[in-house]
Amino acid sequence: MVDDDMPDLVVLTAKLAARQELDSAEVGEAARALANAEVPEAAKSDFLVAFADKGESPAEIAAFASTFRNLAVNPGMERWAARAIDIVGTGGDHMGGFNVSSMVTLVVACAGVPVMKHGNRGITSKCGSADLMAALGFDLAAPPEKLRRALQQLGYVFFFAPNFHPAFKHVAPVRKALAASGRRTVFNFLGPLINPGRPAHALVGTFSEGWAITLADTMAKLDAKAGLAVAGMIDADHGIDELTTATVNRVRGFGRLAAVDGHWDGKEFGFSLAPFADIRGGDLPASLAIVEAILSGRGPRGLVDTIVFNVAVSLWIVGRYPSVAEGIEPARQLLLGGAVKAKISATKEFFYA
Repeated sequence: MVDDDMPDLVVLTAKLAARQELDSAEVGEAARALANAEVPEAAKSDFLVAFADKGESPAEIAAFASTFRNLAVNPGMERWAARAIDIVGTGGDHMGGFNVSSMVTLVVACAGVPVMKHGNRGITSKCGSADLMAALGFDLAAPPEKLRRALQQLGYVFFFAPNFHPAFKHVAPVRKALAASGRRTVFNFLGPLINPGRPAHALVGTFSEGWAITLADTMAKLDAKAGLAVAGMIDADHGIDELTTATVNRVRGFGRLAAVDGHWDGKEFGFSLAPFADIRGGDLPASLAIVEAILSGRGPRGLVDTIVFNVAVSLWIVGRYPSVAEGIEPARQLLLGGAVKAKISATKEFFYA
């Protein structure tokens, strides 16, 4: 395999170094080489660095995502995919925000919209979505058959990324080494794009305005039905991979919402501007304490409003409400009225009773 793949990866690296774009076949070839245990790590590292230095285009990222989708384990969720949504962030913002998307997942599921959340343990955060979802009762090791029953009975499912992307294990050492040296790679942005359940809708968060645009354009090339890519801009140089009421938010739509392109302020939707401290999280014990405070009506106002904002946007994306504004009060009632607390209890009972 080395003889077949190595020269190709080297040639493609040289092409990137010359600032030439790869076509979809070349990207697929590179992705398969990266997933090949026989290809030396140095060659993989050189390719990923050259790719990032050139700047990954939406077409290239989409081709990468398509290849890794095809290499993923299929959980058999096709019957729900057309109605389902993923609520997910790229991570990488280093801003210490609470894991908003996990709470939004539970609320949206309570509204009767199937949610297929794809995520991992915390890498650049103290508490990733997998950490929090597991602590709230979701079994990360559940096989696909049980996950299908979970989606049917609970209304949501969590795909723990390492269980569905075995090809990634042959890239992990290189990714870790590059991350330790402060280098990002295309893999920093693939997570939201390679959900193994392939939900038709998505609310995708990332940490910069430029990447919100790139991810939206990439999702469009992956034939998503509707969704938004968002970045909460704290200031000109710092962003968080969430839609929040503490920031001005860069939003860009794709699919049915392709005309959406601009900046959203929570005040336009009736929310008060929150201090950023309201949406900060912490390690797992701190995050669980925040969940308990929210569900007991004692959560920070800005964080509660941010969760409600994201739920209302998610319900609008899937067409439940004709506007974001009309979903706000139903979202707040679901979050604070006991439905989420009951959903967490039902989750624990489903997996561990």
